[in-house]
Amino acid sequence: MAPVADAENFDASLGCLISPAMGGLATRLASIEGLRAGERAVVVEATREALRDVLHAKLGRLLVLELNAARVTGRLRAATAGDRWREFLEISSRRAFWDDLSEHYPPLHARVETILDNRCAASVALARHWVRDREHLSALLGGPPGAMLELRFGAGDSHRGGRTVAMIRAEGGRTVYKPRSLAVDAALADFIAFVAERHAGAVTMRVPRSWSGADHGWVEFIEHRHARDDGELRGFYRGIGHWLALMRLLAGSDLHAENLIAHGGEPVVVDCETLFTPVFAPRVSDYGQAQDRAAGLVARTVLNVGLLPGRGVGLGWRGIDSSALGMLPGQQPMVAQPGILSAGSDQARIGTTLVAAPVARNHPSEHPALAQYWPEVLAGFDAMTATLQRLDRDGVLRARLEPFAACHTRVVPRATEVYAEVGRMLWHPVSLHDPEPARQRAFELLRKMAGNVATAPDDPAVVHAEIMDLEEGDIPFFAGCVGEGVYSGPGGTRWGPGGNLVDQSLAHWRTADFGLERGVIQASLVSAYINDGWMPDEASMLPERGRGGDLDARRRRQAASIVQAMADRSIRAGDGSIAWIAPVLDPTGWSVQPLQQDLYSGMSGLAVLAGAYLQEVAGGRADPVAGLDAVLDDTLRTLGLFEAKRERLQRQGLKVRPLPPGGYIGLGSQIWTHLLLAQWGLDGGRGIERAEALAAQLPVSIAADEVHDLLSGAAGAIVPLIALAEISGDSRHLGLAREAGDRLCAHAVRRDGRAWWVHGQWPEGVGGFAHGVTGIGWALQRLARATGEERYAEVAAGAFAFEDALFDATERNWRDLRNLEGGTGTAAAWCHGSVGIGLAHLDLDPALADGRTRALVRDAALATHRLGLGWNHCACHGDASAWELLDRAIAAGEGPDGMHRDRLLDLLLTSLEEHGPSCGLARDAFVPGLLPGVGGVAYQLLRAHPDSRLPTILTPGGGLV
Repeated sequence: MAPVADAENFDASLGCLISPAMGGLATRLASIEGLRAGERAVVVEATREALRDVLHAKLGRLLVLELNAARVTGRLRAATAGDRWREFLEISSRRAFWDDLSEHYPPLHARVETILDNRCAASVALARHWVRDREHLSALLGGPPGAMLELRFGAGDSHRGGRTVAMIRAEGGRTVYKPRSLAVDAALADFIAFVAERHAGAVTMRVPRSWSGADHGWVEFIEHRHARDDGELRGFYRGIGHWLALMRLLAGSDLHAENLIAHGGEPVVVDCETLFTPVFAPRVSDYGQAQDRAAGLVARTVLNVGLLPGRGVGLGWRGIDSSALGMLPGQQPMVAQPGILSAGSDQARIGTTLVAAPVARNHPSEHPALAQYWPEVLAGFDAMTATLQRLDRDGVLRARLEPFAACHTRVVPRATEVYAEVGRMLWHPVSLHDPEPARQRAFELLRKMAGNVATAPDDPAVVHAEIMDLEEGDIPFFAGCVGEGVYSGPGGTRWGPGGNLVDQSLAHWRTADFGLERGVIQASLVSAYINDGWMPDEASMLPERGRGGDLDARRRRQAASIVQAMADRSIRAGDGSIAWIAPVLDPTGWSVQPLQQDLYSGMSGLAVLAGAYLQEVAGGRADPVAGLDAVLDDTLRTLGLFEAKRERLQRQGLKVRPLPPGGYIGLGSQIWTHLLLAQWGLDGGRGIERAEALAAQLPVSIAADEVHDLLSGAAGAIVPLIALAEISGDSRHLGLAREAGDRLCAHAVRRDGRAWWVHGQWPEGVGGFAHGVTGIGWALQRLARATGEERYAEVAAGAFAFEDALFDATERNWRDLRNLEGGTGTAAAWCHGSVGIGLAHLDLDPALADGRTRALVRDAALATHRLGLGWNHCACHGDASAWELLDRAIAAGEGPDGMHRDRLLDLLLTSLEEHGPSCGLARDAFVPGLLPGVGGVAYQLLRAHPDSRLPTILTPGGGLV
């Protein structure tokens, strides 16, 4: 993400650079016949504003550095910090100041002059087109455009010499200027009209009306408008399904939130320049052939379009869902934006602040009920896909695609945030002082990326040209003819696979697995929601009474069915590797991808499930599932490939982002997995060795952790490390657990006897087990017992005091502070709410020797019985974890009145039999994960046998110490 420039900070400083260029621009504009005086002023002022923003983003750090240097060297002599700030502004607003910088920053003047020249030339080109194209604009505006009243540049990044999209308000209405041919827009509009005539049902998708010249065009301005009623809402979401089907055929990509505008019941795609994106063979990952095959399948599905929800992984957009269908209000993390802190003082510095994610115009209602209308998306996709397939069978589809072959489209080989971060580095004051090392570093980074990302160019000439564009303030741009498949890149370079991309896209569409495509659409819904416990407003699945009958036979059938499905849905390869495609939760949020290594939703969790099932089969408590032992072997082999590659990269001295330390997502979860499988004798004799190798990565991981929680933060590593120290006999692991505990203590906010931890989403702290104070307090209390060190117990007590303060005596439950109106709602789940809170205290006091624990467990069980059953079956926020708390509470004599253990299990089994295993938002998709998916349901059914000794999965590190 590019830094957000506070342009008012250094306006005067940059004015002496911009003003001469504005004089030259005004002179050039005056020579354009037909451009009115008022219009010239509008163009000049818009260009000035755009240049101010661009140069502030590029030069803000340099000016802050020079400000501090002037203060330290005594050049600033005013009496106060504010006066010295103003003194520096006065100094830096003189041309002599900038001339003096030339010696220390050799490329500075040339780069700035290039930006000024390019932006002014782009403004002149727009003005000439405005004058020449007036008669064509009348058709778009419904009448003469009249005079230009307002112009705004920068609706998107600048490319190819400072050219950007621009918004124009004229006397006759609004229009959008694009510095490219719009032939592909016209071809798409014609194709939609052709399909709509042959589709059984209304087609609400459309593109804006446009007029195109050879190298530029004008587009109808689309007003954002919310839907008037439920009918328009349903039409909008059916239209999204139509777009998905159409874009799957046309290999569309990069349809993020800013490229789609909701206009009542119409989803309008306002930028369609990235059609017919070429398909590249995926890079070999070294994670096994199954993983590569799974990655290739995902890369060719509708996920690649950009319409479906998914969380970003780039530095500036990590965790943000920028998709055209996502970007839900209230479901985005705060964004860390670089900028100038303490502006107005000579102590100004560069830093980051947390701000809300930008609001786009892609939703048809103020509070989008995405889960409610998801069936319309699926129905629209199915119906439009059927229409396109019928047209193909009738032999007319390929001919109707032919007009696209002559069009020019764009490909985005690297994420824009990658370019933004590299460009930011190239404009750093250190890089401006000595540019060659920065260029070399940028070259190495972009070449390294090409080794991992199939679409990224690796030709040295192309990479050098990309760097040159970034130094000149542009984002590299690749465009080419669809019928040729070769793209013109920056600096006149050529890149691309070659070939007719219409034929390539059609061939890939014809061979698509539409069952997989539909499953991906179903599963992607969960990515829109940042909270793993979010539940749609649906009717409870909890039956009023159970079916009764043989509980053990029913339990066995349900567990075997889930495990068999888990095995059947795997992707296997001849090299003994394995993969699954499903919704995955990582520190950035949810996304649909091949499963990763973690316990929560990944392959470690499935290894634990397979191992547990084999244990229970051996004990006569579960029915055999054919081939499950091979599934476990392949899963362990694939986990080994992940671990081996990371270790190899580290031995080679390559810097890799540390894995999180967490007990469910991260190294702690993987350590526990290997130790548990070693305890069961299913590790091939290497479980402890592999756990110790993973523990060696924890010092860096813990030092980088900013989350702190049990799920993915340092708290989650503590109990697995305690177990590893005891099993291995190596006290260093306990020392590492202390390091994690010390970091938690150091970062705790302590006030009035309470302790909490600042989180990006919840700066004032949050309760609950997975993300909140309960889980962190639980881990610190376990560490205090293992080490005998009271300081951990003191902070744990503060965490539990924070939890106590959330208890609502009227509701008899704990308030859930996650984005709930007024923070007054309560929750009854493991991740957040009564289930996790009750289980944490049961783990610390299993005999309920402390009367306070007994009372807490009683309250937790009652709240769970009242609120926590029937919404879904998963272990994270559903019946599988609620069952465990209630079962243990009943056994301790603290269960709800009238509830006994057999009746509770009967209700759970009846719900599974009537509805099938369901996992909340991803209810209709197969989600195998241990905590958010059906894997945890099967695991809990195994534990429901009275003789089972399987450890709980709901407290990390359980069953080992």
